[in-house]
Amino acid sequence: MHLGEEIVLEETPLVDKVVRARRGGFCYELNGAFAALLTSLGWSVTLLAARVFTEPGRVGPPYDHMALRVENPDGGEPWLADVGFGDHSHHPLRFADRADQADPRGTFRIVEAPEGDLDVLKDGEPQFRLDSRPRRLGDFEATCWWHRTSPKSHFTRSLVCSRLTEDGGRITLSGRNLVTTTEDGRRQEELKTDDDVLSAYRSHFGIGLHHVPEVREPLSPASGR
Repeated sequence: MHLGEEIVLEETPLVDKVVRARRGGFCYELNGAFAALLTSLGWSVTLLAARVFTEPGRVGPPYDHMALRVENPDGGEPWLADVGFGDHSHHPLRFADRADQADPRGTFRIVEAPEGDLDVLKDGEPQFRLDSRPRRLGDFEATCWWHRTSPKSHFTRSLVCSRLTEDGGRITLSGRNLVTTTEDGRRQEELKTDDDVLSAYRSHFGIGLHHVPEVREPLSPASGR
């Protein structure tokens, strides 16, 4: 997005970008590629649309987020798997369980919501509202385009790369600020040069870039440019 590249919501381009090119992405790309992996391993995967809570009682547009319902074809309980929501659970959640579910990141719960939807809560706070009807990758294209073009999208207004670390912490590159969170606390470092930023992408995220991405002026919804 911040390099001015197209986002193609098709299985092969998603896997090529995330796996072969070792690049990041947001929910549609990461969960789309993860769905391809799980399917190849024999799991049954259903794409689900969700709307993210932007403030108490208010959710974003339809197809605001993509999550996965994952099942073993041989039987067993379904799981909610999500590798694209940022500060979400470290482990999949039991889809049919309506009780609290403990996770290294907090206490999660899936609860019934109006019109047959499901709300996913973290430590009692709603994160997103799931529509449990099956979707296809192409169903997310319009909102994906909105998120990468609209001046109202938080993706166009910020530049963030983040991942979990092996010790259960998190490392985040927000613009030029490198933030490391461990059980001992939080440390922030401002990267002064472009070389420092590019080195951080390589060493912490395995992403090799030729130039530093910058927050770009959003595309005009009217012109598409």
